Amino acid sequence: MVALVPDLENISLDRWDHPMFRQYAICADVLRLDKIHPEISGNKWFKLKYYLEKARETNKQKLVSFGGPYSNHLLALAAAARLNNFSSIGFIRGEEPKRMSHILLAAREYGMDLRFLSREEYNRKKKSAGFNNPGEFEPDTLPIPEGGSGTEGLRGAEEILSVIDPGPYSHICCAVGTGTTLAALINNSRPGQKLIGVSVLKGTRDFEPMNISWIKNKPDLLNVQIVHADHFGGYGKYSKSLLDFMNEVYSESGIPTDFVYTGKLFYSITRMTSIKAFIPGSRILVLHTGGLPGNRSLEAGLLRF
Repeated sequence: MVALVPDLENISLDRWDHPMFRQYAICADVLRLDKIHPEISGNKWFKLKYYLEKARETNKQKLVSFGGPYSNHLLALAAAARLNNFSSIGFIRGEEPKRMSHILLAAREYGMDLRFLSREEYNRKKKSAGFNNPGEFEPDTLPIPEGGSGTEGLRGAEEILSVIDPGPYSHICCAVGTGTTLAALINNSRPGQKLIGVSVLKGTRDFEPMNISWIKNKPDLLNVQIVHADHFGGYGKYSKSLLDFMNEVYSESGIPTDFVYTGKLFYSITRMTSIKAFIPGSRILVLHTGGLPGNRSLEAGLLRF
């Protein structure tokens, strides 16, 4: 077992009381996974859990993974590694910037060795990690795929719905980056529940970016919708209207969101409500997958929380 057990008891189910939901007779609850830990928050802990366990079982000393300069996954990994007595290496996509992001500075404070790679070298190493190529990494390292995806990440994410009773909900919604969490929700949802994933990546379509091979029962895909219209320009992109919306949500409900993932998720749910995508009486479970440290990269004063 891993040494670190985050405060899962801090997880709460908070009512998201939006005027539009009252207008259309919709009920929405937010599963506050962001409360687990300041850095190892949301789905990050679930996706890392079994990688940490695997590292202990195989006597690995270093945890290695991949991400961009604003990767909450790398920050979570750096914190989890420190608290569990591992060292960590983060391969960063692109040249080292003159001014480091708040995320990378925080990861470095946790002891992560940051290594910047060209996009070509980054993609090559990232592909090798997915296959655990022993010749690509030092013998005492455990490579973890980008975003904590892969077999162990999926296994951990499949435990998310076990923290509550998901039975009363007609819809379960989450933001989609690698698609690991959405696949896990599909695998553990109840018969008839609708699954909605909001892609935060530009250029995705159909079931992208989720890996269909992760789905245990393919007919369950009939209940799945991935929304591709609310990425606000692509990964990490945002607009004033998105930030204004996030401030509005916090003012109404006290729930903070981030501009990369959950802000876009919440926005998409209200937009879908406005076009009557949910029938009256629908009960929606919204996964807050953390990511709040990413807001530190924004100019001070843009968010009121």
